Amino acid sequence: MDSAFSRSSFLAGTAAVALSTGIARAQAAPATWHLAGSVNDDVTPMLYAISSGLMKRAGFDLTVDKGTSGSAVSAGVVGGAYQIGKSSVAGLITAHAKGVPFVFVAPGGLYESSAPVTALMVRADSPAKTGADLNGKIVAVSAIGDLYTLTVKGWVDQHGGDSTTLKLVEIPLSAVPAALAAGRIDAGGLEEPEVSEALAGGTSRVLGRLFDSIAPRFMYTGWFSTLDWATQNRALLDKFRGALREATNYTNSHKADTVDLSSKFTLIDPKIVARGVRVTAATTLDPKLLQPVIEASAKYKTIPAPFDARDMIDPALR
Repeated sequence: MDSAFSRSSFLAGTAAVALSTGIARAQAAPATWHLAGSVNDDVTPMLYAISSGLMKRAGFDLTVDKGTSGSAVSAGVVGGAYQIGKSSVAGLITAHAKGVPFVFVAPGGLYESSAPVTALMVRADSPAKTGADLNGKIVAVSAIGDLYTLTVKGWVDQHGGDSTTLKLVEIPLSAVPAALAAGRIDAGGLEEPEVSEALAGGTSRVLGRLFDSIAPRFMYTGWFSTLDWATQNRALLDKFRGALREATNYTNSHKADTVDLSSKFTLIDPKIVARGVRVTAATTLDPKLLQPVIEASAKYKTIPAPFDARDMIDPALR
């Protein structure tokens, strides 16, 4: 009787151990997510979160693909190729106004006029000095209706010009310096570290700081997903945001230590990255940092009317 009891107890105990071990292994399995982002310095906090092990310790196995454009990243998120994407907030605002259920799940690049990361570039020998000098001229933006469209128009209007006369053309940011040098365009928007790279080449100069036309401080990129996916993954997203926030706090205060991360992702010489203006990333999804872009989008008719920025933030954070 004692022997039978001992054997049954042993078997039950063994089964319990095996079951608990299996559960532990299942719980320990990392969440494998595929992300994509436009190729800019504002992806650095995410790269650091991965390379430092912060995301792994939080329970994630992440990959970040280089998005060819914001629209390509958005299409990948809608189609399920990516769980989360990073893109300019302007394109996502336009998509939201059309009924596409995107929501921001984590903050991205934070523009601050004290450390401008974008510029309106012209040839080094261009006579242009004011917005009025660009009336009727050909100006490059990365996509018609995007944040560069809003800020180019805003800057021109605020500096004596008439944005309705501009001839806007779509050109990838990386191609702007060459297009300026060849005389195919008169001006074009550019973002760091490409601004520093263009200035290093000596053929371009800064005419104005584009993003100042929106506000002295606002969020210009963000990490996003679909509303359904965010709702279904609320607990995991809380851990994801926590790891990214810790990484952002580090990268914002240790920019010299993250030059190589940015350089490898953007394929720009680390010396150029180091001497350029580095991106500061937001640490919270504050609707006040989104609202200025929504207002500008309504002003320049990329959306029918302004709406509350909270409508675009993950409901778990509202």
